[in-house]
Amino acid sequence: MIDRLEQMEQRYNELQAQFSLPEVINDHEKYQKTAKSLREIETPVEKYRELKQVQLGLADARAMLAESDAEIRAMAEEEIATLAPREAALEEELKVMLLPKDKNDEKNVILEIRAGTGGDEASLFAAEIFRMYTRFAEQHKWKIELLSLSESGVGGYKEVIAIVEGERVYSQLKWESGVHRVQRVPATETQGRVHTSAVTVAVLPEAEDVDIKIEAKDIRIDTFCSSGPGGQSVNTTYSAVRITHIPTNTVVSCQDEKSQIKNREKGMRVLRSRLYEQEMERQNAELAKERKQQVGTGDRSEKIRTYNFPQNRLTDHRIGLTLHQLDLVMEGRLQPIVDALIAHYQAEQLKAESQAA
Repeated sequence: MIDRLEQMEQRYNELQAQFSLPEVINDHEKYQKTAKSLREIETPVEKYRELKQVQLGLADARAMLAESDAEIRAMAEEEIATLAPREAALEEELKVMLLPKDKNDEKNVILEIRAGTGGDEASLFAAEIFRMYTRFAEQHKWKIELLSLSESGVGGYKEVIAIVEGERVYSQLKWESGVHRVQRVPATETQGRVHTSAVTVAVLPEAEDVDIKIEAKDIRIDTFCSSGPGGQSVNTTYSAVRITHIPTNTVVSCQDEKSQIKNREKGMRVLRSRLYEQEMERQNAELAKERKQQVGTGDRSEKIRTYNFPQNRLTDHRIGLTLHQLDLVMEGRLQPIVDALIAHYQAEQLKAESQAA
């Protein structure tokens, strides 16, 4: 670990020196690239420098234990009692920082929510889940852009697809993929019985052209009249687009915009991300065979969470987390759950790393 941190600190010093070079100062792209590289390693380097200072302080304090003066020895023991726990904490923080990073963490995401079992009640909950993520995005100053929406007759959503753009969106939302189960008394229930419904959530890292190449000969594009609300021209022009990727039979529809060109652009973003996810799943399956073990499959068929409204309770089944603050969660207060999931999977990674070492 120390060797890696030394190399990182050396790289940090080199990058800082580059900021004074004319070829970097006068080239916006180079300047931004250098700044990004610097930000990526700044925190671990700062922690490492703090660790070295703590270790120097400990070495000095331990040397003072050999002094004959009792008062000096007492001061040394007090210093050690303060610095030793800090040293251990910094070492643990640095171990987490040096864990392998998910290459998709910096990406925007395609968020797909679909009503599952439960009919109208499931569609109502799908709309509430989308609102929850919208509130969460607002807290992070992310931008949400609607790509496709299919409403139910009771004002819920049969399906909603949106793109979420901002800083490290995938790193926060990737934990949301799976089946979300809701338990509550529907508004239409006259006998007060609790019903169970479900929605599925998919969080796809947005793929760039460099991630997935789509050949023109491999896609078929059909146009049709939009069916949802959106102004007078929506239902009278062939602005909606359906894109089929022929080799995988993956179909994407987009009808949110009045412009066929814009719907096609948005549809291609969704298609590219779905194909990228398929490739990721294939690679992860191969990796799992080699490792015999895989942390967090992200399988959408897996029930990940239960929202129990009568008890104001949320339970995340993956880590056994229960919170009696469902009302706050539905207002977008997801961060405690996200932080707990990150901490859990980091601990799993550390355990796997130590076993492999």
